[in-house]
Amino acid sequence: MRVWLPPVVFGVLMVVVWQLVTDVGGLPSFLLPSPSAIAEQFHANLGNIAAASIATGKNALIGLIVGSILGLVSAAVAVRLRVVDELLSPIAAAAAAIPIVALAPVFNSMFSATTDFPRRLVVTIVVFFPVFVSAAKGLRQVAPVHLDFMRSCAASNWEITRHVRFPMALPLVFTGLRVAAPNAVIAAIITEYFGGLQNGLGSRITSAASNTAYPRAWAYVVGAIVVGLLFFLLVLLLERLVARRPARAVRADYRRTP
Repeated sequence: MRVWLPPVVFGVLMVVVWQLVTDVGGLPSFLLPSPSAIAEQFHANLGNIAAASIATGKNALIGLIVGSILGLVSAAVAVRLRVVDELLSPIAAAAAAIPIVALAPVFNSMFSATTDFPRRLVVTIVVFFPVFVSAAKGLRQVAPVHLDFMRSCAASNWEITRHVRFPMALPLVFTGLRVAAPNAVIAAIITEYFGGLQNGLGSRITSAASNTAYPRAWAYVVGAIVVGLLFFLLVLLLERLVARRPARAVRADYRRTP
């Protein structure tokens, strides 16, 4: 309870203060809708919010998976080959410096705006950088004695990477994934502001705001927050499952030892 109770209490107090400020202060809805109005619109548009969340979440998930795989593979190759490291590191840094608002319209013009491919491509680029940097740093943090021991056992480079480098790099890899997962949702939403299919949260937020339906726009924002939290919790769950597997493997080996 000491972990989850304080933020829950703080969140409830913030909502209460928010409601009081909007009611007593008489703030117009275009400036700040009340939580009760947002909750009403969320309930009234629950089906549309769920459909838009699924569309945006699908693009974010595909981009997250592809970007993570590319980041991990590129980091493994960069650690082994210095030339690849010198080529990929500045390219990854340059890709991270490009704003999403510049990539989205360009990709919509380059590829078909009637598909989700441009949006997934933007998410892939956004995810690639934190995963690549974290994985490369983790793969390099291996004690020389471990490498010497594996080489003395005639282990191949792939076996060293699989059994030594990747297990040692897992904490940093998941640090990069925890950063990349919410960013994937943010990137998927922002790309929807620049045309294309009108089926995601970003397009629904823009449409509601342009029609001065501000409580409904905020209801879609709440849906975006829920999707971002689900992605973050998914990474945390995956991290716990992966962290428990080595411990179970060690216990199994110990029980098999005569």
